[in-house]
Amino acid sequence: MSRKGNPYDNAMAENFFSILKTECIYRHKPATFSQANEMIDRYIHFYNHERIQLKTGEAPLTRRLSY
Repeated sequence: MSRKGNPYDNAMAENFFSILKTECIYRHKPATFSQANEMIDRYIHFYNHERIQLKTGEAPLTRRLSY
């Protein structure tokens, strides 16, 4: 844990949830909890396996498995 007022702990998680909301939730607006749950599961799979990152030019899981 970092000290009080130091935002470094949550930066990665906050970035992911911001991207999730922007690219998934705000665009499709699920009507029920089960629809939202399925949509989020599909997006997480897409994010880890298919979505190309600008910095690396690869999907995150492909990059992790290449080491």
